[in-house]
Amino acid sequence: MAFNFDELTRKAKDVANRAADRTKDAAELVKINVAIAGEQKEIDKNYRAIGEWFVSEYEGEIPDAVREAVEAVSASKAKIAELEASKPVKEEPAEEAEEDFAGKKCPICGAESDSKFCPQCGAPMGE
Repeated sequence: MAFNFDELTRKAKDVANRAADRTKDAAELVKINVAIAGEQKEIDKNYRAIGEWFVSEYEGEIPDAVREAVEAVSASKAKIAELEASKPVKEEPAEEAEEDFAGKKCPICGAESDSKFCPQCGAPMGE
């Protein structure tokens, strides 16, 4: 029983090629699924716009077929307004937070940040 390096190398290449093909296929599938999800979001956004237009256009004369859905939307909007009103109020003024900021000014674009690199232009912020 002789050990054949050429046969081992060939088998390893075959396995690597199959793995690369499967990775390409998986990446392509993910790319397609992301594109499909993006288009579905676009459809949903457009349906929402159509519905909002319809409700505002025919506010007093909503057909019975969609009256229940419109009432559910109105109830949800009222609940959101109620929840927004019940949020605790933050007592710290925004001006104090700006005074406490110990960031550095970017020597290139003038943006302020406390990081090592400018978030606007990417330049080093210096010491």
